[in-house]
Parts: sequence; structure tokens; C-alpha cells
Amino acid sequence: MAMQKWLSVVGMGEDGWAGLSPIARTLIEQAELLVGGERHLAMLPGDDRERWVWVSPIATSIEKILTRRGQAVCVLASGDPLCYGIGTTLLRHIPIEEMVIAPAQSAFSLACARLGWALPEVETLSLCGRDPNLLHAVLYPTAKLLILSADRQTPALVAEKLTQAGYGHSSLVVLERMGGSQERLVSGVAAEWQFTDLADLNTIAVTCVADPGIRAYSRQAGLPDTAYHHDGQLTKREVRAVTLAALAPLPGQLLWDVGAGCGSIGIEWMRSHPRCRAIAIEQHSQRLRSIAENAVALGVPHLQIVAGSAPEALDNLPQPNTIFIGGGLTAPNVLEICWNALPIGGKLVANAVTIESEQLVFNWQAKVGGELTRIAIQRAEPIGKFLGWKALSPITQWVVVKD
Repeated sequence: MAMQKWLSVVGMGEDGWAGLSPIARTLIEQAELLVGGERHLAMLPGDDRERWVWVSPIATSIEKILTRRGQAVCVLASGDPLCYGIGTTLLRHIPIEEMVIAPAQSAFSLACARLGWALPEVETLSLCGRDPNLLHAVLYPTAKLLILSADRQTPALVAEKLTQAGYGHSSLVVLERMGGSQERLVSGVAAEWQFTDLADLNTIAVTCVADPGIRAYSRQAGLPDTAYHHDGQLTKREVRAVTLAALAPLPGQLLWDVGAGCGSIGIEWMRSHPRCRAIAIEQHSQRLRSIAENAVALGVPHLQIVAGSAPEALDNLPQPNTIFIGGGLTAPNVLEICWNALPIGGKLVANAVTIESEQLVFNWQAKVGGELTRIAIQRAEPIGKFLGWKALSPITQWVVVKD
């Protein structure tokens, strides 16, 4: 028998109770327990019902809410609870069949209405409890960004990040308390930003303007080799583009990058979509530092890095959708362990450079199938006063889907 809908999640704007729809008001009025921040709870008419204020960590409050399962509980949220909000977190613990969600307008919708921006043409992100280096993944000339702030310090942090990245001429608009009587817009330029008297509740709008000579990086595969700090252990640009095409990342999927070098494959996998996840496995300490630096610089600071060599470092990792082996192919049992880790329908891509690793790939291809491709790249380089072709090390690539 299905559980009744006992939990309601109601989005509120800065106009508080007066701005709620009749349905939202009814959900609040019928609740036995109200849960929210102090600001939201203060917006409601006073009564003697039980009220809980969120505590940190948020998981503690959610555990308490679950003890009241089956009772009428109402959680108050800002704007749209499913737009970087508490609704998304609650759905990880409570099925939608037990929940009613009544959203208000999101901060993004309100900001677009103030600025005359079309929301589908805007890059959106939240810096509430998230690494500010995520900003690096969405920077390009003329980009329009909407950013949910953590507090009043966030606009200055964003302005600093923009300036350091070569986007100091970008315009910033801080939209405070949208929809309420104290709504205010504060405008300025990133490199000259000095505003400190801001409300904690704010959204930042950025129109990106690149400094002269700044080169933006595409989110497509094959970033320039110069985008990475490395010690030579780098999948070169042309091979990387072919490899990412073979890996074919999809949103929400997890990649193991085994023998990650400077992390380029995992980083570009994650840059392809905000929900792509990757684990970079590498044993060399300097390369581990390079992976971390590259991930931050290229806007994927949440890349998971595992220090160690395969196959030992692969123990207890979450199951991947796709595995790339770019180093350590000849380590004992690496191919077998990676193959066994894949689910049905999972993909393995291996790039072999040495004769020994190539022979392993041939043997496995004969056993489980897949496609073999020989990748040979030549680059034009100076020979005295002229140009000549210099060959990169040829790659034997094996691509196989587990069935």
C-alpha cells in the first residue's frame, strides 16, 4: 500500500505569506510541523504549532524529519525548491510519491525578468556550499551568468575570480531580496568591485567580457595541450579528442580514468556536462598535484582524485559506467579487474603505446570483442628554416562495450 503524501515543500519569495498561492497556504495551514530557516518561519502568521529551524549539517535535520514520517510536515524553501534547493536534497531520502512540492518563482526567473534575459540562453550555477572554482567552466566572451550567492561576500569573490581569469572588464549586477520591499540592484565592473554593504540574500548576474588576448576554452573535447600543467604524461590533443569521442560521456555517468597522468581525460569528460563525474587514479605525487591544479583551473574542482596504483587503488571505488586506461595497462590483472568492474552495457577504452600493452589489448579483443583503431598523428614542426612532419607515438585504441 502506497504511503500517503505526508511531506509538503513550499517555496516562498521575499513577499512572504502575501505572495503564496492558495495551494501553498493550504499546505502550510494543514501542517502539524513547520520546518525552515528563521527568515522563512518569521514570514508566517504566529500560532502555537511546532516549528523546527534547520541545523548544520542539514542531514541531521532530515533525519529528524524522517522520524515524523506519516505526519503532516511542511518544509519551507526559497523560491523553487528544486532549483539548487532543499527539495532536491529531500528527494534523495524521500520518494516523490510521499511529497507535494509547491514552488515559487526561482531567483533565476526573477533575475531574468529584471534584466530582460532569456533564461535558456544563460549559464546558471550555485555557489551555496560549492567550490567557487566551478565558475571557470562557464567563462567565455559574451557569456551571461546567473549565480546564486552563499552570502554577501560572494559577489566580491566572483569579481576576484573573474579578474584573475582575465575577465576583469565583465559587468556585475547584484540583485538583492528580489520580489520584496527591500529589493535593490547594485552594478559594477569586476576589476573595480568594492561593494561590501550587501544583503546575504542575493543573486549575481555577470556579462562576461574577456581581456585582450584571453583565450577561451571550449567544452568540447581536445583542449590545447598548453591548458594543462604536466610532466609529459599527457594524452596529446588530437588523441584526446578521438579518445573522448570513443568514451562518449553522457550526463550523470561516472568515469574511471586509470593512470590519469595530468588528469586531462577525466577533466574533459566532466567539462562536457555539469553532471558528468570522474575519478582520476594516479600514483605519482607530482602528477597528483597537477591533476588537482588542472581540475581547479578548468572548472571541475569536484573531480575525485585517488592516490595509488592500479589494481590496488581500484578497490572499493563506486561502479563506473565507463573506464579509460591510459597508463598501467601492463600492471598485473588491471584489464581483468576493470572489465569485471563494469556493468552490462558499460564501456572500456584502452590506449596502448608499447608493444607489450598492445599485445595485451590484442589478446583481450580476441576474447571479448570490440573495435581496434590505430591512431597516428603528425605535427608540422620547424626543421631549420623550413617545416617538416614530426610523428607522435602511434596509439592502438581498443573500444569495447560489455554485453
